[in-house]
Amino acid sequence: MPKRVLTGTVVSDKTDKTVVVRVERKVKHALYGKIIRRSKKYHAHDEGNVYKEGETVRIEETAPISKLKTWKVIERVDTHKSPESAA
Repeated sequence: MPKRVLTGTVVSDKTDKTVVVRVERKVKHALYGKIIRRSKKYHAHDEGNVYKEGETVRIEETAPISKLKTWKVIERVDTHKSPESAA
């Protein structure tokens, strides 16, 4: 079974080897049809304490590491890439 991969923003890096990642998704309201944002926080394993608050990261589901941690950080997502010129 493939592992789930989510993209979110690091909202806390205060604990050792752990970051809290907020993942947002957009959902259509059942009755009114308006698109609303829903978010959920995941505790993810960060072995080297390299990810800091505010960074966008990709997390992957793993076997339970602790009571709250069942995700690990795979990589940093570069959100500041310059658009490549069309040549």
